[in-house]
Amino acid sequence: MIVTSPADFLAALPEQIEARGAWGKPTMSAAMVVSPIGFRISPEAVDNHYMQSSAIDPERAFAQHHGLVRALGACGLPVLVVPGRDGLDDAVFPNNAFATIPDRLIVGSMRHPVRRAEAARDDVRDLFTWTFGHALTDLSHKPGISELTGPLVIDRARGLGLCGLSQRADEFGCASMHAAFGLRLTFRFALQPREYHTNVVLAVLAGRACVLHPGSFVDPEVPAAIARAYEGRTLELDDAEKQAFAANCIAVTERDLMLSATALRALRPASRAALEGWGFHLHAVEVDEFEKAGGSLRCMIAEIF
Repeated sequence: MIVTSPADFLAALPEQIEARGAWGKPTMSAAMVVSPIGFRISPEAVDNHYMQSSAIDPERAFAQHHGLVRALGACGLPVLVVPGRDGLDDAVFPNNAFATIPDRLIVGSMRHPVRRAEAARDDVRDLFTWTFGHALTDLSHKPGISELTGPLVIDRARGLGLCGLSQRADEFGCASMHAAFGLRLTFRFALQPREYHTNVVLAVLAGRACVLHPGSFVDPEVPAAIARAYEGRTLELDDAEKQAFAANCIAVTERDLMLSATALRALRPASRAALEGWGFHLHAVEVDEFEKAGGSLRCMIAEIF
């Protein structure tokens, strides 16, 4: 079921709260990342207002990428590193193009041509289908734009999707993603025009808490309704925290919360205390070379379930 009003979402909420743990594992079993070969600030992504004009330092980008892989491994996660390719500017942010549920690879429908080429990679598709034996759901040939876990934030414990419409996801794309992930309920809403992906302004943490920036939603009742799903465990970010990618964090295990060093530096003491009080151990990774391209740490991780 897809709902579009806060009232309908709240009406369905009691069943969702009771269903925690009934849909799937709340955090990933492994991670896939793509190396910075070919990484540059994309000239096509003009709808991404988080991009900076600074030039990329390739050596620093590779060192930071290695640090991310090391940090994921230190949390006990196997990490699959796929080489980047020249000409695929934003391939270091694979969660927009590739996603999984158990035994299934989902390929997104991308807005920009350079990212469509990324989603068409045969090596990634073959790895999951031929080597891992996953079925394939390819949204790239369906109507609409559906950049997967960029616009769609998923509570994997409940089968609950939170989908923000923007230039990177439309109504057709939302419906395709809802079906592809087999979600029980999806709440569809509009983001402010300057926001391109929901995961820059909202994160669900292991199905038991959430982080959000209320001002990034067109209807203020939407974040209020989402907060009801995580009563007492919703962290509302201020503008500075949001701009520093604090919402682009990810619970890589049920206790380990990973975020960029930029985000951690921007967190107010009360925000950090709230996250730690909910039982999360915070891990900061320096990825500011990648933040120049308008994405941060969560965007760099494709979850494998």
